Amino acid sequence: MAVSMRDLDSAFQGAGQKAGLEIWRIENFRPVPVPKSSYGKFFMGDSYVVLKTTALKSGALRHDIHYWLGKDTSQDEAGSAAVKTVELDAALGGRAVQYREVQGHETEKFLSYFKPCIIPQEGGVASGFKHAEAKEHQTRLFICKGKHVVHVKEVPFARSSLNHDDIFILDTKSKIFQFNGSNSSIQERARALEVVQYIKDTYHDGKCEVAAIEDGKLMADAETGEFWGFFGGFAPLPRKTTTDEDKTADSHPTKLFCVDKGKAEPVVADPLTRELLDTNRCYILDCGLEVFVWMGRNTLLDERKAASGAAEELVLGADRPKSHIIRVIEGFETVIFRSKFESWPQTTNVAVSEDGRGNVAALLRRQGVNVKGLVKAAPAKEEPQPYIDVTGNLQVWRVDGQEKVLLQASDQSKFYSGDCYIFQYSYPGEDKDEYLIGTWFGKNSVEEERAAAISLTSKMVESLKFLPAQARLYEGNEPIQFFTIMQSFIAFKGGLSTGYKSYIAEKELPDDTYKENGIALFRVQGSGPDNMQAIQVEPPICKQD
Repeated sequence: MAVSMRDLDSAFQGAGQKAGLEIWRIENFRPVPVPKSSYGKFFMGDSYVVLKTTALKSGALRHDIHYWLGKDTSQDEAGSAAVKTVELDAALGGRAVQYREVQGHETEKFLSYFKPCIIPQEGGVASGFKHAEAKEHQTRLFICKGKHVVHVKEVPFARSSLNHDDIFILDTKSKIFQFNGSNSSIQERARALEVVQYIKDTYHDGKCEVAAIEDGKLMADAETGEFWGFFGGFAPLPRKTTTDEDKTADSHPTKLFCVDKGKAEPVVADPLTRELLDTNRCYILDCGLEVFVWMGRNTLLDERKAASGAAEELVLGADRPKSHIIRVIEGFETVIFRSKFESWPQTTNVAVSEDGRGNVAALLRRQGVNVKGLVKAAPAKEEPQPYIDVTGNLQVWRVDGQEKVLLQASDQSKFYSGDCYIFQYSYPGEDKDEYLIGTWFGKNSVEEERAAAISLTSKMVESLKFLPAQARLYEGNEPIQFFTIMQSFIAFKGGLSTGYKSYIAEKELPDDTYKENGIALFRVQGSGPDNMQAIQVEPPICKQD
């Protein structure tokens, strides 16, 4: 069924125009803006839509949309949140990646928006619950997990909930105890301490005592004895048992499904390739912990909603609450999604006639939205940019002889054709930092420094226990993801390294290294505002009569 422009919810007007966070709660199946003073406060009986807008260095805006479902929310309200997320994406130009967040199993990205944590409260507007009234303080026990962002979850107030591997917070009327499992790390303890302070400020008005309890100390001090007194006295902790919820889905075989009339039909193919995905259809890629919904550019709005519903049924039917549903649009797939396919072209021929939020008419028309009466934007071809998280930490070194020199942040994207560079990009993963280490070889770099770059890179990878993904890039043949990470890449002529300077001196070659006070010609290129490049080229030779 076609949807008119005026049917797109008015609550989303003006959304995503500047960097920051915007939150709506679903009330009577409609999104209602949440006051900024209440950001981070979620109710178990409600569903929410959360928009994160990030300003890139290039000036472009990137959007991530999440819909959060409380454990007591109704299926109708949860469905409304999913549908409104699709509508919000349409209003923003159809380029956002969309995430389904379930209480207790949120993604690291979502939790990173709320420091130090979120602790959902009982009650809710949308589901008909009444928000919890102020009453006598109840003793609660929380488990804290995570080194970068903290997953906080209330567990049964019992000794059997404790173990040696995790950190627990016991919130009583007059004192908050932090129990540090003997196998927990320093980083985890530091993050948990931030949660303790949050609970103290939020639920005790900053007026209560705090105590740290070290696992393994029996009755060494009064506070340790007081802590164990809440559990009926000290007793050895049981060995942590693996529950169905703890079992990882990493070993889950990757499966591709084509969604036809709301039903997921298996696609038999080995290996998976980009050619399997039809722009006129929606697909589900089941990777276990991650379930992707891929939506072809020419699919209708109703088809996208049906595909999202099919993914929900797949996860719920398999009883996999930890699985995250991530929806991506053709041409704007995440790097993780692309990595699941054996072959994926660097670019695809997808026609996009809208430019961000200003010209969404063509996109909405493809999604089944009735845009009759709107001013038609002139069609324009553009190459889609691959989605990649550029909010991580980037470090770049220039190879100089047998050493590497760390570049200042302002010079990280300025490369010289006569030099070699090493870059390290890190970002928070599900359980630990993920790393990408790459080596860039300028087309005029010398052989000795190329060998040094490879050796130095190998040492960096070894120091990180061979965990990072590695890449070797050659000037002129870089993948688009490289430019997206760099955001505003410049390639100058010449070089600054001792190896390059020695080589041109030995060969008596002119030094054409770029100088700021000189005159230079640059070719500007790129497929979008967040992967632009400026390449220094030879100026044209003017003939004189």
